[in-house]
Amino acid sequence: MLTARTKSGKQICLGYDYKKDVLQTLRNKEEFHCPVCGEKVILKLGEQRIFHFAHNRGGDCRDLYEHESLYHMEGKRQLFQWLNRQRIRAELEYYDKEIQQRPDVVFFHNGKKFALEYQCSTIPESIFMKRTKNYIQNGYHPLWIIGGNHIHQKKKNIVSLSNFHYLFMRGTTEGKYYIPSYCPNHQSFHIVGSILSYSVKNAFVQTTFIPLNKLVISTLLNPHLKEQLPIDSWHRELDKSHLHWSLHPSPQQQRFLHEIYHQNLNPYLLPPEIGLPVRHSILITTSPIIWQTYLYLDGLATKQPGGIIRLEDIRRSINRRIKRKEIIIRNLPQFEHTDPLDAIIDYLFQLENLGFLSRKGEGIFLIKKQLKIPMSNREKEENMKAFYQKYRRIYVKG
Repeated sequence: MLTARTKSGKQICLGYDYKKDVLQTLRNKEEFHCPVCGEKVILKLGEQRIFHFAHNRGGDCRDLYEHESLYHMEGKRQLFQWLNRQRIRAELEYYDKEIQQRPDVVFFHNGKKFALEYQCSTIPESIFMKRTKNYIQNGYHPLWIIGGNHIHQKKKNIVSLSNFHYLFMRGTTEGKYYIPSYCPNHQSFHIVGSILSYSVKNAFVQTTFIPLNKLVISTLLNPHLKEQLPIDSWHRELDKSHLHWSLHPSPQQQRFLHEIYHQNLNPYLLPPEIGLPVRHSILITTSPIIWQTYLYLDGLATKQPGGIIRLEDIRRSINRRIKRKEIIIRNLPQFEHTDPLDAIIDYLFQLENLGFLSRKGEGIFLIKKQLKIPMSNREKEENMKAFYQKYRRIYVKG
């Protein structure tokens, strides 16, 4: 840990740049105590690690601090100093007795109180959710920043994201989504934005690296995110993922395959309009191919042109599948309210733009033409080629 109190109650914060000889003099004449448990702590001034305080072995409070890595301590120290340079009131390792939580940094910005948590190790989702809920209920705005060593870029615009990564996801005022990350070794923020998940563990993203000294807090809290997706790359990666899990399906995917075979559908011969990228798809853990196929089966397959589909009917069918765990909803603790129906509405709007549906009122869509199920690989390729031409004309922007 980086903060302690002297016997007289004076706080010593190693987030500031003390010279070693000053701290050696202080250590020779002072006794230091943990601000949380009151136990005596030792000021460590080694050459290999940054200066820090440590509990004696066997202390009751050790689990709060002693498992910190150098990476984590250096990161929160840099973030604290970064806030100070912006003249933002901040306190390192502030312990809130009322909620018995100790954010890495508490700071105040635009009249709001923030709890900054710089997380460099994986913690259970339940603990993450509990801490976040506790902060929100007690007037804090949580700002979780994941350690840069947790972000693994597979390709230029593809990142591997687990359920743990998505816990860090935040929203901009424009309704876009991003995950903030920081690496103390490079002293650089890594903003993972414009996230479009195409499988349980992978997503197309737009990534931005910003040096610590080039970013201000207002931009971190509300970054400008670009949205650009090559649709052919999307379908290529979606097909790879689809092939992998159809050969090695999870129990949820096995249920899906069983159902579409029962409906006389071939999982490799679905129309290109099933599996489209939509902004709110990140609200749903399940692959877009699966939940969009379910939507097709429940609301579109049996309807002829001129037929009506209603959002309230779709919501009921989606909720049934959620209860049966055929569709899995993603936990996003930093959002006060999320509704998976937003992803469904996005998809219906996509179908409207492609000429399959038209809106006839609040929550009502008219079917203009049916999705065409290809009967062969050749027909699928022809449909895909025609789809690319239309999709690019409607969606691709310079």
